[in-house]
Amino acid sequence: MDDDQRYRAVHSRDARFDGVFYTAVRTTGIYCRPSCPAVTPKRANTRFFPTAAAAQEAGFRACKRCRPDLTPGSPEWNLRADVVGRAMRLIQDGAVDRGGVGALADAVGYSERQLNRLLTAEVGAGPLALARTERAQTARVLVETTDMPMADVAFASGFASVRQFNETMRAVFDRSPTEMRAMRRTPAGEPGAITLRLPHREPIDLARMLRFLGERAVPGVEEYRDGVYRRTLSLPHGPGIVELSEGPGTGHVLCRLRLSETRDLAGAVRRCRRLLDLDADPRAVTEALGGDPLLGPLVAAHPGMRSPGHVDPAELAVRAVLGQQVSVRAARTLAGRLVERFGEPLKPGLDDGLTHVFPSPDVLADADPAGFSIPVARGRALVGLTGAIASGRIDLGPGCDRDEAERGLLELRGIGPWTAGYVRMRGLGDPDVFLHGDLGVRQALKSRGRMDTLAWSPWRSYVTHLLWASLVNTREELA
Repeated sequence: MDDDQRYRAVHSRDARFDGVFYTAVRTTGIYCRPSCPAVTPKRANTRFFPTAAAAQEAGFRACKRCRPDLTPGSPEWNLRADVVGRAMRLIQDGAVDRGGVGALADAVGYSERQLNRLLTAEVGAGPLALARTERAQTARVLVETTDMPMADVAFASGFASVRQFNETMRAVFDRSPTEMRAMRRTPAGEPGAITLRLPHREPIDLARMLRFLGERAVPGVEEYRDGVYRRTLSLPHGPGIVELSEGPGTGHVLCRLRLSETRDLAGAVRRCRRLLDLDADPRAVTEALGGDPLLGPLVAAHPGMRSPGHVDPAELAVRAVLGQQVSVRAARTLAGRLVERFGEPLKPGLDDGLTHVFPSPDVLADADPAGFSIPVARGRALVGLTGAIASGRIDLGPGCDRDEAERGLLELRGIGPWTAGYVRMRGLGDPDVFLHGDLGVRQALKSRGRMDTLAWSPWRSYVTHLLWASLVNTREELA
């Protein structure tokens, strides 16, 4: 889009572009989401920014009316595989707060200076400014949804001091944290829990996506009941539990978190967004696939189709190996046994019906391949996989190089194209993976003849899910 096209989107208050770019008004010093209901500013007074951090670096503060910090994320960072896309995913995951800019630069293979130059040129802000925006958004959630003392909110959000916290919140939101808490519209949630709404672009078939996750729920780690999906999370500072369901109204998913450490809030939210593919642009997918003779009817029959990801790529990789050549139900049973034997039990007070965190690669890498209740050859493959992840030889983190990760998986004994592709699609959130060898995909295409799958790029992961969804009488799609 050029700036004239962006201005037309602002003039029409098109919510589809919320989070894709931000609009700022020179005369007021405010930046907004494109759908802001305020009077449209004159074109001459309008500037556009690719990120909220860029608008803040230019001296603009967030609009109090449309709250641009609460928009869905840009789908661009899931699509892009270059260093900027990888760095953005790492920053959103809290990499700067955990290890600083140096660690972020090392993770993407660039110097700090090079990385700062690339990010500033592409998104209008360097890594510190981008991380500052993430901290401010986390702090706002804690201020408005909990009764935590402000000092605890400051440190839980990643700020180095209360003074820095207060100055940042006032600069970004033009209100002190105390004023923001006093003006909140809903009371604080249940003690020990953080309740928030995760924004997304309409349409979304959330009910089907939650069922998809529920059908694959591993006993002890996940459960799905009455339209609510719950699972445990392995986070940097301790385990957590998340509950996801359809919220009231539209445009949001209801998310309830119980965390061992509130410092993990930003990371937990980011994992939930990846799990439900909440930064996707369904309009772009529909426009690309809706006119296809084969896919058009499927797109119309399943509006809002998403490509569910996962909260932990390493866990997903282990489950993919367990699920090789078996049904969904059998894969759940095998994973449940694995969790019961090797998983980390939750501490009292956090379980709430769930019992374990999925076993880490470190634990499984030292296990006996004969003790997994699967063929020994597959057990060796599982040990080899987890050993490669634990040692860092294979990187499945949010900033990994997807091509390199897939190549590394395929080099392991017992890991074939389906497993590597499945990990890339769901674990790494790649929107452009087509599982050619999947049984369900082959069944769905059997009566339709040979198709040019390259024509569906860059949305082939969505095609895979559309084809699975077309098998209405089949429950053995994949593990």
